[in-house]
Amino acid sequence: MKKIFLVRHGESHWNVLKKVQGQQDIPLTAKGIKQANLIGDRLINEEIDIIYSSDLKRAYDTAVIIGKKLSLDVTPIREFREINFGVWEGMSIDKMNTEHYNELCLWRKKPEKLRVEGAESLKELQSRAMLAVNKIINNEEGDNILIVSHGATLKTIILGLLNMDLVYFKNLTLNNVSLTIIENRDYNRVVKALNDTCHIKES
Repeated sequence: MKKIFLVRHGESHWNVLKKVQGQQDIPLTAKGIKQANLIGDRLINEEIDIIYSSDLKRAYDTAVIIGKKLSLDVTPIREFREINFGVWEGMSIDKMNTEHYNELCLWRKKPEKLRVEGAESLKELQSRAMLAVNKIINNEEGDNILIVSHGATLKTIILGLLNMDLVYFKNLTLNNVSLTIIENRDYNRVVKALNDTCHIKES
């Protein structure tokens, strides 16, 4: 039996500014570093065998902080990067509400149908992310696997692991350093935790 632990990165500078990050390489804030330490403490007793991460610094640095707590190295994987948001990257939510209102509404209501100029679709994102996930599940001998990535990427991974349609993407939310656990059982995959943030309630 394998457990897949999915963690979203800590707070980044653009999270604070409410800017679309996509694949822009934005670092963690001081709060984000603190959050990463707290999720690391949360995972100490979970017997994690190996850590994989997006190669973007907000996720990779979160993973490295966790790795130090668990005495594990981190393997960065490009396929775990956030969705490429094309021309949206670097835009504030206020600007998007003004200049891309209709597209933003579609992203919120039917994101699987959205095509932004120069961006990936959710299907393309899920295809690259799940290619890496399935390779890890099939090849990794460890039972407890941690993946540190990004909100949109992790949501497509969750739906992919559960064999659920991307139309449900809009029904998921993942906070910074939230923990989701999916357990591979002989008969099915089950969600053990979803968007768990109890470890940062006091921060």
